[in-house]
This record gives sequence, C-alpha cells and structure tokens, in this order.
Amino acid sequence: MASSEVEHADTHSHEVEVVDTGWAHEPPDAPSARFGWHGESLPAMRIAGWISGIALLAMNIGNHQGHVEDLYLIGFTAALWFVLLRDVYLRRGKWRN
Repeated sequence: MASSEVEHADTHSHEVEVVDTGWAHEPPDAPSARFGWHGESLPAMRIAGWISGIALLAMNIGNHQGHVEDLYLIGFTAALWFVLLRDVYLRRGKWRN
C-alpha cells in the first residue's frame, strides 16, 4: 500500500533568485512548487459565485412559513452578486485573467 505522507527533500535551498525586473522566483523545492500551486483561479471563483447565488435563490422554494430566512437568502445573494458585478465593472478594458 502506498504511503500517504509527503516526501520532503533532504536539502532545501534557501536562495531566492531575483530577476532584473525585481520578481523573485521561488526555489524549486518550495511547498507551492512541489504541489503544483500557481495561484488562485479567478474565472473559477467568479463562476462559483454566480452558481452559489443561484443556489441561494433556489433555497427560497420550499415549505417554510416564515419569511425571515427568505430575506436573508435574498440579502446574501444581493451582496454576492453586487461584489461580482462590481468586479465585472472594474475589469472592463483590462487584460483578462
């Protein structure tokens, strides 16, 4: 059976390569490089935000009698979609990412 523990290199280089432009490259044995993490996926987060808003509105359908939870669901959806629409507005004319 395969081990579930992560193998670490015995030697770690603590030198950080700095390019002429001022960007610092991580050493190849850094945890993020070892696991393949390269940053956040902004398009995936935006899509997840829109789907989450639709799911919140779908929760209004049901057999509950009080409307306080409806107001919370609509309020959270409005706040989420406000942030997403603000992001769309601020990204206009910029490079895609």
